[in-house]
Amino acid sequence: MRHRGEKKAVSLHGIMEQAKLWNANYVKVWCANFMIFFSFMIVTPLLPLYLSETYHADKDTIGLVLSGYTLTALLARPIAGYLVDSFPRRVVLLTSYFLFFAFFAGYLIAGTMVLFTLIRTMHGAPMGAVTVANSTCAIDVLHPSRRAEGIGYYGMSNNLATSMAPTVGLFIYSTIGNYNIIFLIALLAAGIGCAINATVHFPPKMIVPNKDPLSFDRFFLVKGWSEGVVMVCVGVSYGVLATYLAIYGKEDLGITAGTGIWFAVLSGGLILSRLIGARSLRKGKVVENVNHGILISLFGYLLFAAVKNEVGYYGAAIIIGLGNGHIWPGMQTMFINLAPNNKRGTANSSQLTCWDIGMGIGVVMGGIVIEHTHYSGAFWFAFIINLIGVLFYFLYAKQHFIQNRLR
Repeated sequence: MRHRGEKKAVSLHGIMEQAKLWNANYVKVWCANFMIFFSFMIVTPLLPLYLSETYHADKDTIGLVLSGYTLTALLARPIAGYLVDSFPRRVVLLTSYFLFFAFFAGYLIAGTMVLFTLIRTMHGAPMGAVTVANSTCAIDVLHPSRRAEGIGYYGMSNNLATSMAPTVGLFIYSTIGNYNIIFLIALLAAGIGCAINATVHFPPKMIVPNKDPLSFDRFFLVKGWSEGVVMVCVGVSYGVLATYLAIYGKEDLGITAGTGIWFAVLSGGLILSRLIGARSLRKGKVVENVNHGILISLFGYLLFAAVKNEVGYYGAAIIIGLGNGHIWPGMQTMFINLAPNNKRGTANSSQLTCWDIGMGIGVVMGGIVIEHTHYSGAFWFAFIINLIGVLFYFLYAKQHFIQNRLR
């Protein structure tokens, strides 16, 4: 009996060794995701300047123009989750990626602000769809034993792109001052990503027609509602900081060029925590990963609100990065593990939708609070909302996941 048990253990170890994490298809999907966020982030930070300098738009108009993109992305995510689960994923992925790529060409030809607004707003839909489709396909090409770990590393492609692209875009702008060059680079990056995904070999997936009538559960993972509440709280807190930290740093702390550094430090924390957390995710310690992440992140928001100097400003960036780097892959794995295999797309879109909702609430509520209490009140508001999410997680959501997980 002992010999058989040892033999079984050796066999399981052998399976784990054969289950390669960085297989060719996963690497391709990882690189394609990097290109999505690189092309997106090289443009996004410069759009307010572009609208102001090219079309002489005021602040209210700029906010209105750019908000359309977020709205269409938010609306597209649940639909994308349904499509990814109901139709061949390769078709959905390549179609949404091609549209995401093609809309960048519109930035080059838009001659009026009305046309640019229309193109930018419509661009949000393929962006929302391709992020859902690409992350779902990344899960498909991973071996089940390496899935949680792979989700963690997959997010590093976002973080690297988010830290690199704005720097590249700002450098080109300060050196050449030509927005069309930046739009062309975004177009080329998205095109490369689309071409990479066209070479991915996806495992065969039988599409079983769902004869049940359309219901809310086909677009949002109802079983993951409590985890969704936590993600909304995380999104609200981050939305407040990400939106108002630049103007707060300039007006209250005298930091005139610190926004890029802040996000670079944040990205460093995100990447570091994903590397650290990968080992625990490999061992199936999903709950522990989230436990650590939300507590670390909570301390970061407290530091930002309480310490009004450069130590609090930049210290919070690394701490929130470390926390969110644990939260994101852990929460995504929770959503996936609460869903049957035929609802992976819905699970992914549900997490991203909750994040988008939280970000939107954070932007709006942060502005309202600032109007009445100045920046300090808004950042304390962000901390309190984060604290509510942490308490809800430990008092309910954590146990809800443990009791309802499917794998």
